[in-house]
Amino acid sequence: MKESNYQLAAALRRELHAHPELSNEERWTKAHLMDFLRRHTTHIELIDQGAWFYGVYRAGTDRSGIAFRADFDAVPVEDRCGAAYASTVPGVSHACGHDGHSACLAALALEIDQEGADRNVYFLFQHAEETGDGARVCRELFRRERVDEIFGYHNRPGVPLGAVQVLDGTIYCASKGVILSYQGVPSHASMPEKGRNPAFAAAELIGQLGALTDPRQYRGLVLATIIQVNIGERAFGTQASRGQLLLTIRGQYEDELQKLEDSLLRMASAGAEKHGLGLDISFCDIFPSTVSAKSSNDKIRRACGALGIPLRELAEPFRSSEDFGHYTKLIPGAFFEIGSGPDCGELHTTTMDFPDAIIPTAVEIFKQLIGP
Repeated sequence: MKESNYQLAAALRRELHAHPELSNEERWTKAHLMDFLRRHTTHIELIDQGAWFYGVYRAGTDRSGIAFRADFDAVPVEDRCGAAYASTVPGVSHACGHDGHSACLAALALEIDQEGADRNVYFLFQHAEETGDGARVCRELFRRERVDEIFGYHNRPGVPLGAVQVLDGTIYCASKGVILSYQGVPSHASMPEKGRNPAFAAAELIGQLGALTDPRQYRGLVLATIIQVNIGERAFGTQASRGQLLLTIRGQYEDELQKLEDSLLRMASAGAEKHGLGLDISFCDIFPSTVSAKSSNDKIRRACGALGIPLRELAEPFRSSEDFGHYTKLIPGAFFEIGSGPDCGELHTTTMDFPDAIIPTAVEIFKQLIGP
């Protein structure tokens, strides 16, 4: 990677870090990235898609197409990284390193703009990864353009700086937020028998979660995590009559996540009926499993071999979720990880700061995947 391009990308990354925006609010971020590419490239066509955008280097209508994706949203975490470019937005920061992902993709665009490529190269800048909204929308790219394969990566604190991690098949679990809203009947606190309190149905369901996720029923990981229990009001003379139970369910395999969901909702409905309650069910933050094709991972393996980059084969998927899986449902591709070392802070914590030193690693791997 050219030193001049690295310096531009590192400066961009720090500008993004200082101005984080939450999912579906990334107006400044998107505009800043587009402006950077307009100022520093000549042969990259930019296509504005509203909340997101993509760039294209066109080698010819008869050439194959390869896409690279970077996310650019931030998270609701205070920034205490101590850097001069720390977040200027209270309570919001790039504590997941999406500033670095976008800087890497912008740096790749600079390199391809200057060096050219024998393929059509698509630079996909995606909004709202953290909520699972973005990739679902950005699949429009595949309707508009011929894309044969897609790659993306995430930085991983605690893994040696610049080392790559891959896993054939599921690398990130599918997950879904479940909101169970109970409606009962209020009563005076001295006469609880005259009302219907949702606390009992919620408590019984919570007690059944262990049996619902018993690993002997599944071939892969499944989890049900209690996020919030909110029942009644601070009114000691009135029995609770309304409440919500919020859960996140996740699974290594989407069919097993569906099995867990079906069982959970049957139990919730039965409990509501038993206690004479109304029940509304809604979902949020829906993520597919992120599945990497072996054929695409093999290209990453060869790229790392050619570049002398250490490569680790993961034994099991990460429990967390990543909406990149929407893309690999449609076309071949792979999602991998690049180690960000021991000193950058953990993901989604106040001290997280993406290390600029891995920008060249990502760019050189991407260039190998594009080919000569």
